[in-house]
Amino acid sequence: MKLVGKRRRLLDHLQKTDIERYRAIIGELELRK
Repeated sequence: MKLVGKRRRLLDHLQKTDIERYRAIIGELELRK
Protein backbone atom coordinates (compact mmCIF):
# COMPACT_ATOMS: atom_id res chain seq x y z
CA MET A 1 0.00 0.00 0.00
CA LYS A 2 2.76 2.42 0.95
CA LEU A 3 4.51 1.95 -2.39
CA VAL A 4 1.34 2.79 -4.30
CA GLY A 5 0.89 6.03 -2.36
CA LYS A 6 4.49 6.95 -3.01
CA ARG A 7 4.12 6.23 -6.72
CA ARG A 8 0.93 8.30 -6.80
CA ARG A 9 2.79 11.30 -5.38
CA LEU A 10 5.66 10.74 -7.79
CA LEU A 11 3.25 10.74 -10.73
CA ASP A 12 1.52 13.87 -9.46
CA HIS A 13 4.93 15.54 -9.20
CA LEU A 14 5.94 14.39 -12.68
CA GLN A 15 2.66 15.64 -14.12
CA LYS A 16 3.53 19.14 -12.93
CA THR A 17 7.25 19.08 -13.75
CA ASP A 18 7.89 16.61 -16.59
CA ILE A 19 4.71 15.91 -18.56
CA GLU A 20 6.54 14.03 -21.31
CA ARG A 21 8.04 11.54 -18.87
CA TYR A 22 4.71 11.30 -17.08
CA ARG A 23 2.97 10.39 -20.35
CA ALA A 24 5.66 7.82 -21.17
CA ILE A 25 5.18 6.16 -17.78
CA ILE A 26 1.39 6.18 -18.11
CA GLY A 27 1.75 4.65 -21.58
CA GLU A 28 3.88 1.84 -20.17
CA LEU A 29 1.35 1.20 -17.42
CA GLU A 30 -1.45 1.04 -19.99
CA LEU A 31 0.49 -1.46 -22.11
CA ARG A 32 1.00 -3.72 -19.12
CA LYS A 33 -2.74 -4.24 -18.58
